[in-house]
Amino acid sequence: MDQVFEIPEEPNVEPVSSLEEDVIRGANPRFTFPFGILFSTFLYCGEAASALYMVRIYRKNSETYWMTYTFSFFMFSSIMVQLTLIFVHRDLAKDKPLSLFMHLILLGPVIRCLEAMIKYLTLWKKEGQEEPYVSLTRKKMLINGEEVLIEWEVGHSIRTLAMHRNAYKRMSQIQAFLGSVPQLTYQLYVTLISAEVPLGRAVLIVFSLISVTYGATLCNMLAIQIKYDEYKIRLGPLEVLCITIWRTLEITSRLVILVLFSATLKLKAVPFLLLNFLIILFEPWVKFWRSGAQMPNNIEKNFSRVGTLVVLISVTVLYAGINFSCWSALQLKLADRDLVEKGQNWGHMGLHYSVRLIENVIMVLVFKFFGVKVLLNYCHSLIALQLIIAYLISIGFMLLFFQYLHPLRSLFTHNVVDYLHCVCSHRHPQGRVENSEPSADAEARQSIV
Repeated sequence: MDQVFEIPEEPNVEPVSSLEEDVIRGANPRFTFPFGILFSTFLYCGEAASALYMVRIYRKNSETYWMTYTFSFFMFSSIMVQLTLIFVHRDLAKDKPLSLFMHLILLGPVIRCLEAMIKYLTLWKKEGQEEPYVSLTRKKMLINGEEVLIEWEVGHSIRTLAMHRNAYKRMSQIQAFLGSVPQLTYQLYVTLISAEVPLGRAVLIVFSLISVTYGATLCNMLAIQIKYDEYKIRLGPLEVLCITIWRTLEITSRLVILVLFSATLKLKAVPFLLLNFLIILFEPWVKFWRSGAQMPNNIEKNFSRVGTLVVLISVTVLYAGINFSCWSALQLKLADRDLVEKGQNWGHMGLHYSVRLIENVIMVLVFKFFGVKVLLNYCHSLIALQLIIAYLISIGFMLLFFQYLHPLRSLFTHNVVDYLHCVCSHRHPQGRVENSEPSADAEARQSIV
């Protein structure tokens, strides 16, 4: 598991007087207030409370199907969240009955948030004091365009707080893509066919939408950290804003299209959506089977083959849930110990967005030509055009991020412009001029990165 620590924005570095002259000593990491943990806990409690309130309303109105699906989505995501926190913190091997009990009553994120706050207050009171137990952490950093290796001393308390942050980042993704996405889609569907928006359902929709957007934004950040685990990565406000706009437009347009498509065809849409999800789910397993590789047995210490299989199934379910609504920013590779392809695969990204764009156009056309006018009092053609434009704008922000705002874009062997140029060259081979020396255009594209 990758460790993420808070360090000063401009670290004071000095050479280490040791045998390794290329290693420089960085300033001690500083701890910051765990806003992310509080925000994730707030989203979890808010979505859970609003979901249970809507279950009560649906039961009171004798709307059995709506109540059943709403409660099922809530329970599945809540259980997966508890298992995620237990797995990351390795609680089964520890004597913590209170924590396990809170997880059993689905309040694990609350007790974990309290533990993180207590740890932060303890660090705040002991600020300036040296910890007796420290460890060394080395990361590569790009300073003024040069790659340097920096070493920090990380105290035990700061490492524990960082583990809490990592756990909540993964928890937010589980909640977003295994709970909030199906919950948001279903509540939008119910709103569309019932033609009313009660306050409780509106609150649930808002919490689910914020959770999905936050989880997708974290998905990008964690993907960068996993791919470049040996580097210390910083994302500025402009990069985070670009990712947020990209993911918000991508997910909202995709989910609204799915809702309109489902409301148009109703039960006839289930086979199409189910087949779509199953293809994404079994794709990594088919590649794993065709590669002839053996199942990795060192994912986690003291794991049996059954435990490893359960972890792999859980990871593929999450991977399918992410790719069903947006791009996962990672390609799953079950034969590898890290379970992901760490190379920058432009082809995989291009294939995903091409297939999703075709799917969205097809579903929008189905809504336009077969949608019932009673569903909406607006022009179907205008709605269809706006949704496709929103999805295309999200792709534009994605290309903008990888071309100009990616924190480690200087490490790319090829960038977005190079990939698009390669695709266009294959489509028009007659216009290609063979030249052994690099052209001025190619040098200009490389200088952008």
